[in-house]
Amino acid sequence: MPVRLVLLGSTGSIGTSTLDVVAHLRLLGEDVSVVGLAANGAWEKVFLQAQLHGVRRVALADPAAAANLRQAAPQLKVFDGPDAATRLVEACHALDGATDAAAAIVGFAGLRPTLRAAQLGLAIHLSNKETLVAAGELFMRTAAAHGARLWPVDSEHAGAFQCIAGRVALPARGPFAPGAVAAQVEKLVLTASGGALRAMPLEHLRQATAEEALRHPTWKMGPKVTIDSATMMNKALEVIEAHWLFGLPGERIGALLHPQSLVHAFVAFKDGATLAQLGSPDMRVPIQAAFTWPRALPPAAAQVLDPLTLAGLELAPLCPERYPGFALAHRAIAAGGTAGAVLNAANEVAVEAFVAGRIRLGRIHAVVAQTMDALTVHDADSLEAVAAADAAARAKTQEILGS
Repeated sequence: MPVRLVLLGSTGSIGTSTLDVVAHLRLLGEDVSVVGLAANGAWEKVFLQAQLHGVRRVALADPAAAANLRQAAPQLKVFDGPDAATRLVEACHALDGATDAAAAIVGFAGLRPTLRAAQLGLAIHLSNKETLVAAGELFMRTAAAHGARLWPVDSEHAGAFQCIAGRVALPARGPFAPGAVAAQVEKLVLTASGGALRAMPLEHLRQATAEEALRHPTWKMGPKVTIDSATMMNKALEVIEAHWLFGLPGERIGALLHPQSLVHAFVAFKDGATLAQLGSPDMRVPIQAAFTWPRALPPAAAQVLDPLTLAGLELAPLCPERYPGFALAHRAIAAGGTAGAVLNAANEVAVEAFVAGRIRLGRIHAVVAQTMDALTVHDADSLEAVAAADAAARAKTQEILGS
């Protein structure tokens, strides 16, 4: 089937890798094209992307950047403002026959356009984990109601999906049926590289600077995700994401430290078998799988893994004292409702404060916990409820930081 893609977050690391994969698949003869690009304010980069991929519609959240792009490229239809990406999804669906949306906008900002894409029944290539962390119940219900297939693009969730999809039948449309995975899977274990600070002593870790935390040894990611990797909050958020994607309770989802980033997930089934998914640490591999599953086509760049590289793999448990985010993630899963939205918003604000030099790394988890302690959990059955929880959490976190 032809794929007509709206790429939400085109200028970030996932977005640029997605465009690499699209170009690669077209060289292989696949009918894949990009019909819309959304970004924040990097208008020059969006302009070049639109030229290269023949895109006619783009969205920029920054109105000033959008004005610059309109002047440079009057042939483009440019949406601007905070709802620009959502309007882009609607326009590409109505006018260009969009079939898929790649959700690669970092943070809560990616929720609205991704949710709208699900409402329109588009297949969602999901790398924006905050969508499920903040609004998992609402998003999964929407995807199921409108038959929106979910393709996890995070390397760990993509790996888990590949293990599970071989044994649990996928429906013709939409996500896994509720309970289908839980009926067969005993345990899901995600792996974590440990980020730039994995070897730093605990007493030094708490005082680490943003410059130190941004030196990731394996993955090339944006600053927010790289900081989350250093605190391991990234993996904590992925535990919540896995809870919603696969319908597993929190106590059946775990994580291990694996510095080589070659094993992405382990899935233990109730019959005693455990499957693991392995591959090169290149995001183009799971991105391509979202376009081509279950077919196996030559990869865009990564080489097929040589089994000899597996000798000496390291796997280790995660220290709760060093990485308290996991306890917060399981607390959010147990509480349900708006707890995930509060956790996510507090973390976003705390990370911004850390990057700005206002706090040290060790304060991030404490600030998130204080915010969760301070706010009441409500039902998260509407976008308005989730947005209200997000706003309240941001305000409370700023108050805590100010004190």
